[in-house]
Amino acid sequence: MTNPSDPIIRLRGVEKSFGAVRALAGVSLDLAPGECFGLVGHNGAGKSTLMNLLSGNLRPDSGSIEIGGQDVTAGYSPQVAVRHGVRCVYQELSLCPNLTVAENARITHPAIAGIGWRRRARALIGEMLDRVFPGHGISTDDVTGDLSIARRQMVEIARAFAVTEAEARVVILDEPTSSLDSVAAGKLLAHVRRYVEGGGTVVLISHLLGEILGTCDRIAVMRDGGVVALDAASGFTRNSLVAAMGSVAETAPAAARGRAALRDSAPKVVEARPARPETLSLAAHKGEVVGLAGLSGQGQTELLVQVFDHAAGTQVGGKVALVAGDRQSDGIFPLWSISQNISIGSLRQFLNGFLLDHDRADAFAEKWKERIGIRTPDVFQPILSLSGGNQQKALFARALGAPADIIVMDDPMRGVDVGTKQEVYAMIRDEAARGRTFLWYTTEMDELRNCDHVYVFREGAIVADLPRAEMTEERVLHASFRADA
Repeated sequence: MTNPSDPIIRLRGVEKSFGAVRALAGVSLDLAPGECFGLVGHNGAGKSTLMNLLSGNLRPDSGSIEIGGQDVTAGYSPQVAVRHGVRCVYQELSLCPNLTVAENARITHPAIAGIGWRRRARALIGEMLDRVFPGHGISTDDVTGDLSIARRQMVEIARAFAVTEAEARVVILDEPTSSLDSVAAGKLLAHVRRYVEGGGTVVLISHLLGEILGTCDRIAVMRDGGVVALDAASGFTRNSLVAAMGSVAETAPAAARGRAALRDSAPKVVEARPARPETLSLAAHKGEVVGLAGLSGQGQTELLVQVFDHAAGTQVGGKVALVAGDRQSDGIFPLWSISQNISIGSLRQFLNGFLLDHDRADAFAEKWKERIGIRTPDVFQPILSLSGGNQQKALFARALGAPADIIVMDDPMRGVDVGTKQEVYAMIRDEAARGRTFLWYTTEMDELRNCDHVYVFREGAIVADLPRAEMTEERVLHASFRADA
């Protein structure tokens, strides 16, 4: 009989390689009941590989996995993991887009069967959505593919916490707030604390270090496939976490200092108005970084698409490149190599007559791989061989390497580590200083401080127009909610 204070999961010397890439190098960890265990590290550090081992999607090359004192290494699979109460919310969402919310709940809860299963599935997922994300606005009969990425993420999270015949003992959350605005993220993290206080275990992977420090009981830092630091959350600071990951501490952004005069001196290159009537319009000038703020799903993405498509009624003075936030649906070409995914936005410059010079295209991709720090042995690997964050880096490389005057970015830092974020922020500021214009939708308040001007969206309309000097978190949040709500 196991002691309630014993670790619920023990990993001992776990190793995993993919060809020449060593993803895990002898990892040993204990996960205790009633704790939120934080896991941080750069993209490619091994975090997602470790979680895929825990959830049964991968088997270790060596080492052992114990759950509740039982060695489950041999024959471990997703089905075995579920029987032991291990649930996982993946960074790359796993919902079936052609099924409804209720039908997706049924897939991972086979106990919902027989006559009336739809009613029970609706009740199961609906009650959990209400518990984790009150006011979510999702119908259990919605087709999942029609939902925004934020709402899909909510459904995936609620499905993992829902309980039928198998108890949810360990819930692994891999970048769970990457597509959520600050309000929805706060609701989730509050639920995580309630869950662990009730005896459950949560593994929280996040690049948002404030979330990790504020929510977790213990934190492990991974680098190059191994655990390089492990301590109580109280033993870390933001700077010590960043240092353990191998980066330098983030400095206050200097993007907007002394740049307010751009609105008076630089030509206007974008003017766009949301489809909703009687709303403010957005303007962007050459060399500006313009932020789009507000709760998720309030029309920000739709306006970026208008600009990207040069839609009627939208004035765009130049070529436009896109960095998609929903990389699986709108960003990567999954059957192509890393090189092909990076160079696709710049093919005209590699033409030799009517033929494509593949060597020049590959050299271009290799240059951007080095510049933006994509962790891969070479650019000829499949794009899906990369971690989620490194796939996002490839989308940045595609857009920044393209001959575009205007870059539109749809919450582009999803799953990107803190060190890379700093490097990308610096690239954006450098490219803006050279005359490029950026439209940047972000759900992270800290990122808005890199912008010269901010527009706040609510219910499909622009409701606030804030110069950088007037942009505060309080003003953005105040504008994001109806006064009578």
